[in-house]
Amino acid sequence: MHAQVGDWVVIEGRYLDDRRRQGRIIEVLHADGTPPYRVRWVEDDHETLVFPGPEAHIEPVPVRP
Repeated sequence: MHAQVGDWVVIEGRYLDDRRRQGRIIEVLHADGTPPYRVRWVEDDHETLVFPGPEAHIEPVPVRP
């Protein structure tokens, strides 16, 4: 998994009642873009350090023409 600042990390729920979480990556701690990432979560504006698991994926920021 590789990401850059500004990308979104999306964590899908693993169980029926789990919610989907989305957060903006505000810091990438390794130069090669590998985890962990500092993320600001959409639902509560809280910042955490994230080590994404298999239920997570990265959505890159669209590149403007």
